[in-house]
Amino acid sequence: MLYLLDADTLITGDRKAYPLRRFPVFWDWLRYQGEHGNVKIPLEQWEEVTSGRGEIVDWLRTEECRAALILVEEPDPAMIADTMRNGYGELDENGVELVGRDPFLIAYARSQIGGRTVVTFEVSKPAKRGANRRCLS
Repeated sequence: MLYLLDADTLITGDRKAYPLRRFPVFWDWLRYQGEHGNVKIPLEQWEEVTSGRGEIVDWLRTEECRAALILVEEPDPAMIADTMRNGYGELDENGVELVGRDPFLIAYARSQIGGRTVVTFEVSKPAKRGANRRCLS
């Protein structure tokens, strides 16, 4: 099983559960899991986190973390389009911006159903429509 990390998992993990300075062993373990192919971060989610500032950003930008954690895979444009269309419906420019890069993460997971799991703090909201919907399947 490959666990794909959403940007919010890293941000929330650092801010609320396992601050890098207080729990470096957790972050070392995460990098170790990445080195062994158990955990990866799609480039799109990695970019979301590293566009900010802070210790977690500095840690993620190190060459050893980048090499261990980034999913080396090209996104499938057809799968992303299908995820957008079936998961969110028609979106205007604001909706696309609100959805962000989540469709990439979902498409990577959908490319190997049963072999990949998305790790996120987001909660599915299937009753919502458009960009307000959280599509996790």
